[in-house]
Amino acid sequence: MAEQTTLLTGQNLPPVRDWTAGDVRGSDFDPVLAELMQDGPLARIRLPHGDGWAWLATRYDDVRMIASDPRFSRAAAVEQPITRPAPHLEPDPGSLAFADGAEHDRLRRTVEGVFSADAVHRLRPHAQQMLDELVDALLHDGPPADLVERVLQPFPVAVACEVMGVPSGERRQVHAWVRQINATEGCADSTKRAKEALSALYEWIGAAVRERHGSTDADVLSVLGAAAGRGDISEAEAVGIAGPLQTGGDAVTHTCGQMLFLMLTDTALYERLRGQPESRTAAVDELLRHIPHRASVGLARIALEDVDVHGVRISAGEPVYVSYLAANRDPDVFPDPDRIDVGRDAGAHLAFGSGPHHCTGAALARTQTELLVDTLLDRLPGLRLAVHVDQVPFRRRTMVRGPRSLPVRW
Repeated sequence: MAEQTTLLTGQNLPPVRDWTAGDVRGSDFDPVLAELMQDGPLARIRLPHGDGWAWLATRYDDVRMIASDPRFSRAAAVEQPITRPAPHLEPDPGSLAFADGAEHDRLRRTVEGVFSADAVHRLRPHAQQMLDELVDALLHDGPPADLVERVLQPFPVAVACEVMGVPSGERRQVHAWVRQINATEGCADSTKRAKEALSALYEWIGAAVRERHGSTDADVLSVLGAAAGRGDISEAEAVGIAGPLQTGGDAVTHTCGQMLFLMLTDTALYERLRGQPESRTAAVDELLRHIPHRASVGLARIALEDVDVHGVRISAGEPVYVSYLAANRDPDVFPDPDRIDVGRDAGAHLAFGSGPHHCTGAALARTQTELLVDTLLDRLPGLRLAVHVDQVPFRRRTMVRGPRSLPVRW
């Protein structure tokens, strides 16, 4: 229920809106977020978990400012209870995600080399080989097939585990934990399972880091293990870096699932991308901008001092969220933002975040997305849905949105 509050200074605050991850149909934009975007430059929200309320910034320039301005701190979010969208998004001291300034830079430098443009470029041929093997098996078995089960899920999992250094015999278990962590069904049992999975995953990562003290291998867990062995970082810091990298890999599956769903339900878009391969790079940017790849918001920041935004005062100590989804639909930056326009320059999208906490694995995620789009469009001519569009099942009440299955023929 909304509530109206007035500051002692006389400033009228917007009402607090309750916002849960609802059952939004397909790749539709969340109607609650759309309403919040209309409430003004800043809205106030109460999420399903945690305590209190938080500011929400939805305009492109405000989102970029808050994500980069040192007056808004992730580290300070560790020190107070905050309303949050999922049970596993509790502030984690020592985590890269909740570090600021020089401390953030110190931790991020540990793994930057693994995710650099050069490292991703070197990985690309091996990733293409893994993808080709999956598509070879798909073609051998013939249609119909579930594209999520056969390609969109196993490919990013294999790449992520390769980069992270997860042994082949343990990949199934690690992925099961990640899927459970990213599920937010809104019930007590789901919350309990997500917390248990997060605890189990982080315990596993801690053991892997300890085993790799002195390692000279180049995967993430080995790099972190070596750094911990040298004393450059603590074991807790190593786990705090590796955990979000491992849990974030699931996003490629579901983002690409939405991309393929949109292509297969828009004949003109599909035919253009099939017939004009040179248009695909721009199209990937436009689809990354357009796709509502997540439900709700990510991690909060805390205002370290009073900050005025469009005449609204965010007071010191108040939590603030930014919505990259909303920023990507800002009409002042992307005219007619609800329309997919692969002819526009959407390279300024914020699908991978902004500022110091811009996604560490962005280059890897982008490369996997390009490989999936190119390979599936080129090797599966005549690709089409095998069921009516309304029969494509989407994930429900999850942090990362996308189709649970994508039945196709070719």
